Amino acid sequence: MVELASWPLLSILLALPVAGALLAALLRRAPWAQWIALGTATLTLSCALLIVAAFDRTDPDFQLLDSADWVSGLNVRYLVGVDGLSLLFLPATALLFCGAIVAGWRVRAAASPLAPGLYFALLLLLEAATLGVFCALDSILFFFCWEFTLLPLYFLVSLWGLGAGRQAAAVRYFLVMLAGGVPLLFGLLALVFGQAAGGALVFDLPTLLATPLPESRQYLVFLLLLVGFGVKVPLVPLHTWLPSLAMGAPAAVTALLVGLKLGAYGLIRFAIPLAPIAARDLHWLLAGFGTVAILYGGVAALVQSNLRSVLAYASLAHVGLVLLGLAAFSVSALQGVLLQLLNFSLAAGGSFLALAFLQRRTASTDISQLGGLLRSMPVLSGFFLLFGLAGIGLPGTSGFPGELLIIVAALHTHTGAGLAALFGMVLAAAGFLAPFRQAFLGPTRNPDVADADDLLPREVAVLLVPSLLILAVGVYPLPILELIRPAAEAWVAEVAGL
Repeated sequence: MVELASWPLLSILLALPVAGALLAALLRRAPWAQWIALGTATLTLSCALLIVAAFDRTDPDFQLLDSADWVSGLNVRYLVGVDGLSLLFLPATALLFCGAIVAGWRVRAAASPLAPGLYFALLLLLEAATLGVFCALDSILFFFCWEFTLLPLYFLVSLWGLGAGRQAAAVRYFLVMLAGGVPLLFGLLALVFGQAAGGALVFDLPTLLATPLPESRQYLVFLLLLVGFGVKVPLVPLHTWLPSLAMGAPAAVTALLVGLKLGAYGLIRFAIPLAPIAARDLHWLLAGFGTVAILYGGVAALVQSNLRSVLAYASLAHVGLVLLGLAAFSVSALQGVLLQLLNFSLAAGGSFLALAFLQRRTASTDISQLGGLLRSMPVLSGFFLLFGLAGIGLPGTSGFPGELLIIVAALHTHTGAGLAALFGMVLAAAGFLAPFRQAFLGPTRNPDVADADDLLPREVAVLLVPSLLILAVGVYPLPILELIRPAAEAWVAEVAGL
């Protein structure tokens, strides 16, 4: 493992999807593009697992560092590394992208003569940028990867989206995220200039963490970063892009957006530890946003008529629970938050991948057009039920340990918000079970549903892996909790000023 850790594994991890994207774009005809994309995603997943194997679980500091000069005049560097807080997001991201590639196996786009090569090239570029967000330890490099995710997503939604509203959904998402990048950039620059104090500018995260920011500057930095990351979390009322995108984007692409909570990770990595005094003083703001999201998302999910919008609003409620956990500033709460974020990749991502397979067979995910899916597609129905139960935190699934840790911590620190979260969890359960009963049970109303084939072997394989992980983590979460603990203790000690 020591010899393995000396390799530039993180740079290889980021380079693989970029190289695969170029190759898929050049050899754009089917089936070459599909196999290139799947092979690249599989190699990326293997590299992510090697990174997990090479990681020293007892060391809370950043590891596997790789750096090079990038913009030397401004002291901006290419600097990547991982710690216990970011490590497991790498294989989770790579696994979800493998599923998204298989879900788009037979993609078509009349608007693009480059399909399917362009589709898979964009997916791989999006994977590289997303992994860069989790690895970047230079604030400018982080911002570059953060903003670069917008370009592939815009074209994926506008060219391969669903319905007449796909282009409007793509434009709205692009503009909202671009607007959210403005306070994010200003917050990062205010952070850097606040710590420079007439000296050289420093952008790398380890140095910024080791240099306390003046208290007078922390409130400005925290609020700017909260708004910048909150657009992508999303916070209520900054969530307006989510429903339209869930309906207009391909389900496989929505799985990536809902399953990978980059905004919540940004709060954990940058906003809270870099402005700890402001974060502690404004804990009520995090708890308030979390409580509103839990209740609003649960109620909104109850009145939706499409399975995609149901899952979108349910994810809004679940991310509210994450914000409530962050407001507790305890080790157990942070462990629960990270478990919950990983559960999003498995449960929410798996749910949307199942909907992608359903959309391909029935041409609809509208609840009124479904019914009786359990009879014609029992395997798909079983997977979707498991993912939904994991999303609502059923004991024995990966959603339960994280929710339990967060709720217990919230009841100690924000009792009212914790009680509201318990009520919101009941709403979230009703918001899933009611549409599941209508769409998967009940009478068959659509001939396409009655004649639909069940999952193919490759589709079963895609959904089986997250299903097994959901059950494994739900039954025995201790290895993940122990892996997270050293970095979580260091994070809480830094934020609490201990």
